[in-house]
Amino acid sequence: MEQNTNIETAPARKPLDYKNNQPIRWCPGCGDHAVFNVLLKAMAALGIPPEMTAVISGIGCSSRLPYYTHTYAFHTIHGRGGAVATGFKTANPEMTVWQVAGDGDCLAIGGNHFIHEVRRNLDVNLLLLNNRIYGLTKGQFSPTSARGFKSKSSPYGTTEDPFIPAELTFGARGTFFARSIDVELGISQEVMEAAARHKGCSVVEILTNCMIFNNGIHSNITDREVRPDRTIHLVHGQKMIFGRDHNRGIVQDGFGLKAVTIGEDGYTLDDVLVHDAHCESSFVHQMLAMMDGTDLPVAVGVIRDTEAPTYETAIAEQVEQAKQMHGFTCLRDVVMAGDTWEVE
Repeated sequence: MEQNTNIETAPARKPLDYKNNQPIRWCPGCGDHAVFNVLLKAMAALGIPPEMTAVISGIGCSSRLPYYTHTYAFHTIHGRGGAVATGFKTANPEMTVWQVAGDGDCLAIGGNHFIHEVRRNLDVNLLLLNNRIYGLTKGQFSPTSARGFKSKSSPYGTTEDPFIPAELTFGARGTFFARSIDVELGISQEVMEAAARHKGCSVVEILTNCMIFNNGIHSNITDREVRPDRTIHLVHGQKMIFGRDHNRGIVQDGFGLKAVTIGEDGYTLDDVLVHDAHCESSFVHQMLAMMDGTDLPVAVGVIRDTEAPTYETAIAEQVEQAKQMHGFTCLRDVVMAGDTWEVE
């Protein structure tokens, strides 16, 4: 049974079907609350039964999420959520797997697992909650903190450039990348559902706020008064239009992109690019994902969604081929297939 088949034949369910009775232990105002509530709605909309769903995490504030789900749940060790998810999905390819990670858990100690999970195209839905800080360990800079960022572990400012999750995903030949913001509940549900329907490794970066140790880190794009002009909601097949008055667009500028005002400087609606999330080439997708909210708006929505063979399917096919070729029926057959001898 494949994941997509489950989704298409699943009955209607409610968000509370996927929530248990454990008290939620996140700080008031933490962006993780919004992500969790949207995930429950996405699970209900998809309709995959709780007993066919697993939520796997490493260590961190966001990694507490499996405690609160009425599904199979694994709260593993720091950075190893991807390794556990790989083993679980390979052994249980019929299950829908959600992996929840923070920017520290996923991109620091877990960075090696992350890139290989993406490279292998394991069919998991990876929610990367990015608040650009280590919150659980009380405010140290993380791999996504900006150069010069001052924290408890960098009182004079970091001397490092940050990882950009999208750039790592594309570098590992990722087939799916989407982004949302904790305050954009509708877009978050949209990209989570798209991630689950995608057959392969779906990376969803969600920009979240840490009220205690990094409050307002994304405010330059999330505040209501600036959000329409500094973010753009990309939808496959639709024009790349944004702005409070919906009069700005993204156009091609040589080998790059440029934000323009429609009707000014000779630019018309015909010049505005149409988003193609299914394009095999990741060239434009990467440029869109790297827009940072200064000259170009931060892209949210599904940025890339392409097809490629999945890891667990290839492994299962290989196992079946080996069984047929050698007549294996159990592990003992495999062990005894080579040269053997008896010791008296």
